[in-house]
Amino acid sequence: MLDLTTYEVLTFDCYGTLIDWEKGILTALRPVLSAHDCHLDDERILSLYATIESGIEAGPYMTYREVLRTVVREFGRRLGFRPTPTELPCLVESLKDWPPFPDTIDALPKLKQAYRLAIISNVDDDLFALSARALPVEFDVIVTAEQVRSYKPSLRNFRTAIEKIGIPPDRILHVAQSLYHDIVPAKRLGLATVWVNRHKEKEGWGATPPASGRPDLEVPDLRALVSLMRR
Repeated sequence: MLDLTTYEVLTFDCYGTLIDWEKGILTALRPVLSAHDCHLDDERILSLYATIESGIEAGPYMTYREVLRTVVREFGRRLGFRPTPTELPCLVESLKDWPPFPDTIDALPKLKQAYRLAIISNVDDDLFALSARALPVEFDVIVTAEQVRSYKPSLRNFRTAIEKIGIPPDRILHVAQSLYHDIVPAKRLGLATVWVNRHKEKEGWGATPPASGRPDLEVPDLRALVSLMRR
């Protein structure tokens, strides 16, 4: 069992871990797809999103705003339609309304009592600031893709966070939902990891590409992490 008392800082992925981005993605894309007579089930939409977004982020750096616009454009190319100018920014414009998970709201203040908290997120600074309004704590360190000019699973994002946090990596615990974006690269740098397995009771991988990794701890949500912290 992971000894949670040995860590000083918890680093978090945001979208998918703290924020229910799959609900946000589906709410934004469903009307666009329906308008063009594309009727995909939720898992197919999310799987296609994962493929498209990760491919874009692996290429030359562009802002996350442009990533999201390009995702919508690529959905159209693959499904045989051309998004209208008002449809292209649907993901960008909806991001501010993507909701936190209920356990995020409950758990973060309790975790803040015991640890410094940090964010490592594939997002622009101003877009994260919009999401941060819905989160119940202030983070001690925030590292975005915009600051680093690369997207996870790039190791650069994690190295930058470790440098900004300013303590040895063995005192940092990374908490995330995505094996692909977070658990695998964090482990490559020697960080201990907690996998928030929000898809345990669902089919497929959702909005993240499939990956194989070995987290140090697996929990279904952040309430479970708080319970373990208090033992």
